Amino acid sequence: MLTLAAFAIGTAEFIIAGVLKDVAAAFSITEGAAGNFIGYYALAIVIGGPILTLWLSRYDKKIVLIGLIGLFIAGNLICAFAPTYHMMLLGRVISGLTQGPFYGIGAVIATELVTKEQNGRAIGQMFAGLTLANVLGVPGGTFIAQNFSWDTTFVVVAFLGLITMISIIIFIKDLKENQTENSIISQLSVFKNPRLIGSLLSTVLVWTGFMSVYGYLAPLSLDVAGISKHLLTPLLILVGFGLLVGNNFGGKAADKDLDRSLIVGAVFMIVSMIILGFVDTNYYLFWIFAFIFGIGTFFNVPSMQMNVMRYGAKAPELAGTANISAFNIANFLGASIGGYILDSQSIGASAIPFYGAIIPTIGLVFTFIAIKVNKNKVVVA
Repeated sequence: MLTLAAFAIGTAEFIIAGVLKDVAAAFSITEGAAGNFIGYYALAIVIGGPILTLWLSRYDKKIVLIGLIGLFIAGNLICAFAPTYHMMLLGRVISGLTQGPFYGIGAVIATELVTKEQNGRAIGQMFAGLTLANVLGVPGGTFIAQNFSWDTTFVVVAFLGLITMISIIIFIKDLKENQTENSIISQLSVFKNPRLIGSLLSTVLVWTGFMSVYGYLAPLSLDVAGISKHLLTPLLILVGFGLLVGNNFGGKAADKDLDRSLIVGAVFMIVSMIILGFVDTNYYLFWIFAFIFGIGTFFNVPSMQMNVMRYGAKAPELAGTANISAFNIANFLGASIGGYILDSQSIGASAIPFYGAIIPTIGLVFTFIAIKVNKNKVVVA
């Protein structure tokens, strides 16, 4: 059920890219202005998510999830029937507010539903919904928009949210006994732990590599690798399956050895990016290593989420939500790096994987040093 919810929320986050032109035309605005529907959504995750989690984490987690999904449904229905640009923007912000708390609190619930030895796989399975959103949700939503209308897409996403809400009510057990009793001040005190801050910084640095390449796969594929436009969707689906595979193996690796999986995941991402840069002019090799890039990037997700939760154990919901904010800060940085390289007349699209690997390499060094410092000294705040 948590995977289904993650799928619905992930689809809502990314679907705007597939209907951007239609939305811009509907509200008689530029595509740049329509891009605010992406930016403000991310801003709601980064800023609003942790604030909302501080308040919600003290209540029955099952009731909280139901409430968040209800808010998610409302936000997408507002988008579907918005009469004005600003009303649409409001709907996107409301939808975005639900994502951070849901993933943060949902990850804690996922670990409570299984044994400690299966925590990584449980988190990985929940986040598999996000990868499925890229594989099926976004292409499917774009198809609906092309054959019906863009607003129908948001109605369908809201309907997915309704199915999720009903499923959570029926299948997720009552978790009132596990709710957080800490005050807001007590929860915020977890950020006094330098290990937690270091873990969040590690997420930002390493994950920046993902969006620097993933966000610009289209120009890399079309302009450099020579892939035809009608094959772009199959390529994105292939990469999406890579994300799914990486997420699955990453969860298992995190359960086996969390510290090692953090290092291996970062190395895997960096190497896959660099090799992709070397083969991006080879049509066939580009397909192969685009898939491998997908595996390498989402291999990191379960371990990075578990890493912050172990150092923020007294407020795991807040720590987990803060990591979702860290992921989105990294997405912003990665998109900015990729965009700058793409627009540079002296560099160009073919260099994106190389430049995109710079900050993750710094993140790898930082993560390695942090693990060495923390070795045999693991304490929680």
